Amino acid sequence: MSIHFYEPRHGHGLPHDPFNAIVGPRPIGWISSLSQAEVPNLAPYSFFNAFNYVPPIVGFASIGEKDTLRNVRASGEFVWNLATGALAEAMNITCAAVAPEIDEFALAGLTRAPSRLVRAPRVAESPVAFECRVTQIVQLQRADGQAVPTWLVLGEVVGVHIAQASLKDGIYDTAAAGHILRAGGPADYFSVGPEQLFRMFRPRPASTPD
Repeated sequence: MSIHFYEPRHGHGLPHDPFNAIVGPRPIGWISSLSQAEVPNLAPYSFFNAFNYVPPIVGFASIGEKDTLRNVRASGEFVWNLATGALAEAMNITCAAVAPEIDEFALAGLTRAPSRLVRAPRVAESPVAFECRVTQIVQLQRADGQAVPTWLVLGEVVGVHIAQASLKDGIYDTAAAGHILRAGGPADYFSVGPEQLFRMFRPRPASTPD
């Protein structure tokens, strides 16, 4: 096959950087936090994922020192809210670069719901929310050790909210919840539905001969 090769430090030579499109679609880090002045903040992050199972740890990367990063540094906590198809437009509104004193919940017409274990509010309309306590904030660096103006925020999930409608016989139904995912283009997203579902069970270890 014909291959397009490039070194990122020299540019990709394409109409649009393919990196985000290749590493994706990615779950959206819709992060709510509370400032020291008690102003709620809500912002979506393109780089977000789960990193550990027990204890559950999630993380997002802030490219630049944004309000969310400043809030979680000061408070040591945040909430991840699931972005769904029904909430896509509201989530997109919270992308707006606004002053720290602006409440993005109000800007997007969303309802603040109290959390149980952290002070940061959650999105009441979202079917899933993770209450998190910060475990690490790591500034990224290049291979040569030079610091990059991006910070990885990791948090232990200490509380989980799940809408009963998203549980089918006690099992979380990803397709029914309506997850949306960030893709690579400047405006590209994907949705998750039953048509994308397929199953593969892990191989069983071969039996040991007598």
